This record gives sequence, C-alpha cells and structure tokens, in this order.
Amino acid sequence: MIYSTDGFFDLYGGKYVAEVLRRPLDELEDAFRYYMQDYDFLEELNTIRRDYIGRETPLYFAETATKLLGGAQIYIKLEGLANTGAHKINNAIGQCLLAKRMGKKRIIAETGAGQHGLATAAACAKLGLDCTIYMGEVDVRRQQPNVAAMELYGAKVHAVKSGSRTLKDAVNEAMRDWAAHPDSTHYVLGSALGPAPFPDIVREFQSVIGNEVKAQCEQRGIKIGAMVACVGGGSNSIGFFSPFIDEKEPRLIGAEAGGIGPGIGENASRMTGNASREGILQGYKSRFLLDEDGQVLPTRSISAGLDYCGIGPQLAALGKSGRVEFTAIRDKEALEAVSFFAKNEGVLFALESAHAGAAAMKIAKEVPSDKAIIINMSGRGDKDVFITSPVFRPAEWLDFLHAEIERLEEKKDIHDARSMQG
Repeated sequence: MIYSTDGFFDLYGGKYVAEVLRRPLDELEDAFRYYMQDYDFLEELNTIRRDYIGRETPLYFAETATKLLGGAQIYIKLEGLANTGAHKINNAIGQCLLAKRMGKKRIIAETGAGQHGLATAAACAKLGLDCTIYMGEVDVRRQQPNVAAMELYGAKVHAVKSGSRTLKDAVNEAMRDWAAHPDSTHYVLGSALGPAPFPDIVREFQSVIGNEVKAQCEQRGIKIGAMVACVGGGSNSIGFFSPFIDEKEPRLIGAEAGGIGPGIGENASRMTGNASREGILQGYKSRFLLDEDGQVLPTRSISAGLDYCGIGPQLAALGKSGRVEFTAIRDKEALEAVSFFAKNEGVLFALESAHAGAAAMKIAKEVPSDKAIIINMSGRGDKDVFITSPVFRPAEWLDFLHAEIERLEEKKDIHDARSMQG
C-alpha cells in the first residue's frame, strides 16, 4: 500500500480539524492499518466483494467506438455493473466493515450525486448498521431516484439547506454530526479527501478497480496507452490510477467538470483554468475554488457528483507533479458522450463517468492503434433520467410528468373520498 507521509502528499493533505475529531481520526487510522493486515478482515472483505458487489467487474472492448473514433483501442471498465450501480460501493462496504470491527453501530455519510449515499445505505442494510445520509437540498431535488432507494434501504436522508445546499454543505453537516457523536458513530467519507487518514482509506478500498484493470490487461495482452477517469473529489480516479502512479506509463488523465464555460460559477474545474488556489477546507489542504478572501466560490456542473469545490490532496499533488493530466469537459460534451456510447455500445454512462468518456473521445487519435485507452465507467446513467430526459426528449418527458401528476392527484382524490366515507 502507498500511504501518505504524516497525512501529506507533498504539500497537500493533513489533518486540520478541531480537537474533538483528533481522537476518532487517530483511532480510525490505527484500526485501518491494523485490519488491512488482518487475514480474517481481508477474507471477509473479499468474500463480500465477490458475492455481494459482484467483483471483478468486466473490462469491455468497445469495438464500434474504436472504429468510429479511430486511433486507440477503446476499453471500458464497467464499474456501473457493481451492485448499487457505481464504484462507490467498494469504499462503502470497506469502511462499514471496518467500522463494525471497531464496534461502531451508527454510520453517517455525505452524498452529492447520491451514489455514495446509496452505496452506504446498502452496505449498512447488509451489515446491520444504523444509517444517516446528509445530502444538499439541491441534490435531493435532482437525484430523487437515489433518495428513494436510500430510504428503501432504511437510511434516514437529511436535506441540507445551508450554504449552496450541495455536496460541500453535506460534508459540513456530516462532520458536525461526527464531532457530536464520535464514540458510537463512524463517518463514511465518500471521496479521497478530507482529513487524514481518509484519503489513504478511500484510495485503498477503491484501488480494487485499478488492480483488476492491471491484471485483466496483463492476462489479455492489452497495452495501455492512457487511462481516463472523471474527477470530482477523486475516489474513482485515484483508485483506478493507484497501481500505475509510480510508473512512467500509461498516461493518467482526469476529466473535471467544465460546466457551461470558463467563468466563475460556470464550472467546477480545480486543476484547469485559473480560478482555483491553495487553501485549507473541511480538514485538509488542497486546491479549491476560492475567492481572494478564502470564501468558497459557486460551482456548476450537469453532474451532481462533480460540482465539489475541491479535489483530493493526492490528486492535487499528482497534478502538480505532472503525473496526472487534467482536462475540463463541458456539460454539452458529457451529454454527447452519453449518447455516443449508449447508441454505439449499449453502455449507459452516468453523467459523471461521461466526462471521462468525452475526454477519451478527444484523445483517441493521439494514442497509437496498438495501444488502449481505458475509460473508467464509474457508474450507470439510470440515476440521471430526471436530468437527461429533459435534454434528449423534452416534449415526451413533459407529457410523462403531466400524466404522472394527474395520476397521483386522481389517486389522492380517491383516497380522500374513501377516508371521508370511512
């Protein structure tokens, strides 16, 4: 395992928290390092990965996309086929199992696009743990399918109404909860950021993706030219890149949310553009979208999972050193990638993952035809139907919503009438 040095990756990382959180963080780090060397824990984790998550996930050769794009062979790591529909379950199961070994009975988590909340709720249901999810009110509205699923798993979903009412604010509320209940509660942070040891923990539980890719390519004789993943906080990308970080090849490319343009409040690009700066926020030092007074700038992305104002410290360090390249993908390009891979490969990318798909489409001709570009499809696009349908089929979607409202109102009228008769 590749650990940070005293919680830092070069200049980034650390543990900038109130004293009340230092003890639970130290306790967590000790437990994590112990159990990652414990045979029984790892055996149980691997069994759950195989029988519950459905690992290993396929590495799919996108033959039609390869022909249409020209240049490199296009392969897709189908993390969307994992139970709950995205890579987030890898970390959620790992942390919940760790928390259970530590004697914690209550789990809290933050979520943006809803996939981490969904995965955490599912992991808690499987392992018999109480679950509370913090989610920004804006994200609750645009990710209702995931909210409904979290509640079906038995989780309590709190809509956060402070600040921008998105992922940043959900993280803040989760941190406050953990500080108030450190003895009984474990905070399952969903991305490779936050105070140490979370960047190490999340990367290690997500490195199963990259380790599988490396083994699958070696078994099949696939020469990797580039690996592409979307980057919000960075959980899928750092896990995907993990076994290749200390090698000179292949190219590692992170696709950020370019939103609708380069202006302030139009995107969530931390490693591209000129709006980000070094800062300390939510317990760690990294690159954030901040104004001159250190206040968080507004972000924008069609994908709820990529509109976070910061980036994980290890990715920030890897970007600074040049080992990871970053590119900003506009909303329009991500939507085009959703359509391209759906129509030509029968693979429906989540909007987050579609940013990686779009980046791969851009560089396809830069990579020789005897090498591969591996795209990490970090999640399925089912969850985005309320966002993509108004774009791809607006009239039909509006008709559907009107019909649903009429049906529900009619059902309510019948129920009210029966109640009055009763």
